[in-house]
Amino acid sequence: MAAILYVVVPCYKEEEVLPETAKRLCAKLEGMIQAGNISSASKILFVNDGSTDHTWELIRDLQSENPIFAGVNLSRNRGHQNALLAGLMVAKDKADIAISMDADLQDDIDAVDEMLEKFNQGFDIVYGVRSKRKKDSRFKRITAEGFYKLMGIMGVDIVFNHADYRLMSKRALEGLAEFKEVNLFLRGIVPMIGYPAATVLYERAERFAGETKYPLKKMLALAFEGTTSLTIRPIRMISVVGLLSFFVSIAMLIYFIIDYALGGTTAGWASTVVSIWAIGGLQLLAIGVVGEYIGKIYLEVKGRPRYIIEQILLDDGGSGEA
Repeated sequence: MAAILYVVVPCYKEEEVLPETAKRLCAKLEGMIQAGNISSASKILFVNDGSTDHTWELIRDLQSENPIFAGVNLSRNRGHQNALLAGLMVAKDKADIAISMDADLQDDIDAVDEMLEKFNQGFDIVYGVRSKRKKDSRFKRITAEGFYKLMGIMGVDIVFNHADYRLMSKRALEGLAEFKEVNLFLRGIVPMIGYPAATVLYERAERFAGETKYPLKKMLALAFEGTTSLTIRPIRMISVVGLLSFFVSIAMLIYFIIDYALGGTTAGWASTVVSIWAIGGLQLLAIGVVGEYIGKIYLEVKGRPRYIIEQILLDDGGSGEA
């Protein structure tokens, strides 16, 4: 019996690209259904992340015109990771497989076939990995690859050059549902599930329309969010730097004692000012990093919902207010 596939597509202000995305995904899934590769109950699930444009209106129109489309409308903007999780959790209860991808048509839709083959071979998670970055600018390539390297250095288990284009089986989705943290970084959480995983290489295209939702500023914020959500290595690094600073201060003390015993004179002002600024900066940095972790603990303890679904549109009686 063919598996039910849900393609989960988070959307935030995607009115420019959504009609073309829907057209291409619909053609892809209908072809797979006709070939008997997936069930006729398969869906394209768009998740509206509190868009302020006409994204949700377009999703409603698509769903009313063709039952292959489905929609989830969040009550407000909760960010890409929460919107993606919302869609995956809806798919968990309806599908045998879920494939997540962005709405900008940069992910190669044809890679879905190879992902499905990997699933049929027994893999619960299949990561879509970029084979090359020739179409990126030099700056974009350096910063993007630096992001993955930085995450690795910080101790985060992450698949290099993989974003959020991946296949997950039903039991992998159920495993994901066990992670209750409010501070989400799915690229780091999914590898922690631990089920058999494989990768599929694809070449990422240029964005079809609209503006990127991940400029450098957001990439840096995502890296910091992922690091502080999944590892305490930054705090350990501060401890190491503090210990090194202590040994340096001992060495300087010995130097000044010997210098004084030999009759040397020390001006003092430069070394004093530099020391004050260096130690002061280090202390502020340490307080900031520790404060970030405390803030995350604060949010986790409150246990606020990661998202609230306002409405779900499905053709199987699943429409209604949440």
